[in-house]
Amino acid sequence: MDHLLIALFAVSTLLLSLAAAGHAMLFKRDSRSALVWTTLNLTLPLIGPFFYWCMGINRISRRARRWHESGRRLSGLSIYPMDEPHGASAKLPLAAAHLRDLRVLGDRVVTTPLHGGNLIGLLENGDMAYPAMLQAIRSAKESINLCSYIFDAEGIGEEFVTALMAAAERGVMVRIIIDALGERYSRISPARAFKNSHVRMEYYLPLRNGAYINLRNHRKLLIVDGYAAFTGGMNIRGRHLLSATDPGHALRDIHFSVRGPVVADLQRSFLEDWFFVTGERLDSPLFFPAIEPLGSAMVRCICDGPDKEFRKLEQLIVGALSCAGRSVCIMTPYFIPDRAMISALVTSALRGVDVRIVLPGLNNIPFVQWACQAMLWELLANGVKVYYQPPPFVHSKLMLVDDVWSLIGSANLDTRSLRLNFELNLSIFDTDFAAHVRQHFEQAFQNIHEVTIDEVENRPLPIKLRDSFSRLFSPYL
Repeated sequence: MDHLLIALFAVSTLLLSLAAAGHAMLFKRDSRSALVWTTLNLTLPLIGPFFYWCMGINRISRRARRWHESGRRLSGLSIYPMDEPHGASAKLPLAAAHLRDLRVLGDRVVTTPLHGGNLIGLLENGDMAYPAMLQAIRSAKESINLCSYIFDAEGIGEEFVTALMAAAERGVMVRIIIDALGERYSRISPARAFKNSHVRMEYYLPLRNGAYINLRNHRKLLIVDGYAAFTGGMNIRGRHLLSATDPGHALRDIHFSVRGPVVADLQRSFLEDWFFVTGERLDSPLFFPAIEPLGSAMVRCICDGPDKEFRKLEQLIVGALSCAGRSVCIMTPYFIPDRAMISALVTSALRGVDVRIVLPGLNNIPFVQWACQAMLWELLANGVKVYYQPPPFVHSKLMLVDDVWSLIGSANLDTRSLRLNFELNLSIFDTDFAAHVRQHFEQAFQNIHEVTIDEVENRPLPIKLRDSFSRLFSPYL
């Protein structure tokens, strides 16, 4: 009897290892990852399949796709289909003629169209962004839709609460989505602040339904009356007010005002998220007024998340690096690129493109900075220039190619933004707006430290080991 039990156990263990190895071979697109997991599953019975079950299976994308397939998440232009968009067939600016392939790539991988006739304004820190947003809220007549990862109802957040409640009192429809995990950063809960008001506030993925660390809604959006919008990387939080915050705790950031036809796509993004959290489909013409062209910017709204089969935002970034002819400037707080992104950056630099990456000198998440440092040697050795900005911590997310194409929004250049969370970015062809972005970079370059390859190579051995160990977890950071 004992021999039979031992034989059954051995056969079950073998079948489990074979099943886990087969799953890795079928579903791991990266051959190196498939080889590692297959080897572990076959050589370490029970232990290999256990770790593969815990860390190797991508449940994040699978769960998000199930939401999409079940109809819980809407996508594309399913809310209030549009007529032919402004600028759909318009030519790119002359200065962007060499980036035609980038436009073609966007047309093929992103469902939302490229709209002409938009006006984008750059707002530095909360000192510029918050007054403009509050003024828009106070002038609202019909609807206010707000989405934020963090909404701290203390300080400047209290001013937003007051303005939003006053708008609701005068009959404006006010809807707010706050990410349930991001809400944990708030000292005063927005739910408590809006209690007993006419404001409709909902949490994105309430933690009582499951402790989802990923699948978070990282988008930042404010749309007023369907005409005016604000988006970027800035939450509603007092630390973004540099004039009123200690430098040791302040967050430098940029936000953007958006006017023009692309506002309709930003509205759709919010309403799709609203449907996800409430089940309420809103596609009234009230949310989509006719918008005349206001500026020269050609803009595409990019909503990305783990419910997509392929990472369209990552594809566009790599495409932009491939099309760049003269210069690439990147500013991001969290920089943990995968192999494809590293290869694209290196290839651009080796082609003679001036590639510059601006990072915080002191990151607010040390583990992320350590992993990043382990990746810098390859970039520096191949001509990519890397810079550190001094405190306060810089939370800005920007990409500028050839002083004509810009990428702005909520996504960082790391796995969490590009593969694990829901993000919103704008792809912009416009020399006028690009000039403002270039000016922002030039201001940063005036007070910045250039990282040298000697500096990276001469790190003490314990630091190198720490950084290299952190890099092992880069797919999860």
